[in-house]
Parts: sequence; structure tokens; C-alpha cells
Amino acid sequence: MTKVLIIDDHEIFRQGLKKIIKENFPDIFFAEAASAEAAFSLFGKENWDIVITDINLPGRSGIEIVKDLNQNYPKIPILVLSMYPEEQFAIRVIKAGASGYLSKNGALTELIGAMQNLLDGKKFITASVADVLVSDLRKEHEQLPQSSLSDREFEVFCSLGLGKTVTQIAMELSLSIKTISTHRSKILTKMGMKTNAEIVQYAWKHKLIS
Repeated sequence: MTKVLIIDDHEIFRQGLKKIIKENFPDIFFAEAASAEAAFSLFGKENWDIVITDINLPGRSGIEIVKDLNQNYPKIPILVLSMYPEEQFAIRVIKAGASGYLSKNGALTELIGAMQNLLDGKKFITASVADVLVSDLRKEHEQLPQSSLSDREFEVFCSLGLGKTVTQIAMELSLSIKTISTHRSKILTKMGMKTNAEIVQYAWKHKLIS
């Protein structure tokens, strides 16, 4: 029996994902978590064959889940399934230890293919992610400003780049307005910027949002 842990804060999405997976992998057991904290309590309770996680979660982010799992349960393959385009987070999550990255806007065939690859002990890299990785290798020496941002700062940066307010981001991530404001201040300092408008302009120019 294949054991899959799904981590996503949207129940409707979790139910839909389970239905799709069940149709292609009939002999399967699911467990669900709506937050990183809930997921952490489940990690050692089963021998998970695959963990599927979102990035944008309340409290601690999906990237922290990837890092924690990779450190404590390195044999568990992790598929990150996120609303963010590959250009934003694919490199970060793969470097953190994920076995694959897919956008929620991707095709169902990609999801099934990704799961089969992970069950076979392989990585899953889409053509889009491969292009991003190659581009990253070419630019390693450039040290772009956003590379200095922590994973959480980069997540907030992308949200600011979409024009979201500090209050909106705080609500989405279940963090305090003060915490998001602190992240924003650090982002502006590290990026050498003064306003949110500069963040938006930079994010669009460098294709960090879509």
C-alpha cells in the first residue's frame, strides 16, 4: 500500500487531489495536514512513500517542511505542489531537498508522472524547472539581490511584488502584521529599495511573478 501525506491548508484542494491520485493509484492510504505544525506530528507515525506539500501555509512555510523532512527523514521523497510559478521557488525547494516541483496550474499527467517517478526512486523535473535550473547555474556568479533573502523573506517579497499589502500577507500566512512588517523592512534593506513600488517593478522585470 502506498502511503501519501498531503499538506495544504485548503480542504477542497486536498479532497480533489486525493480523488485524482486515487484514480491512478488505487491501493493508497492518505493522511492530511492543514499546517506545518500539524504535519510535523505525523512525520514519524508512518513510513510515508511520498509527502506532497504546498509552500504557502499558515505559520511555518512549506520550504521549512522540506528542510525538516530532508534532515530527519532523508529517504522520504517530497513533491512541492504550489500556486507559485517555477521561476519563483523551484530552485529554492530543490536545493532544500525536494524531489520535485509542480505548479498547481500544471497538467494532471504531470502530477501522476511526478508521483510515479518518486515512487520509483527518481526525481521529477519538468522542462520548465530544468530551464530555471540551467539559468540559475549560468547566473551563480552574478549574485542577484534576491539571493540574499531568506526563504520566508522571498515568499513575502513575491507577495509584495503582486501588490499585496502587509495586512493581506499577514492574514494569508497566519502571522502578525508586525512580523510581516519586519520582513518587509529587511527585504527593502537587502534589496536596496525604499518602496513597495520598487519591489513590484523589480519582480516583474525579473519575471519573479506572473
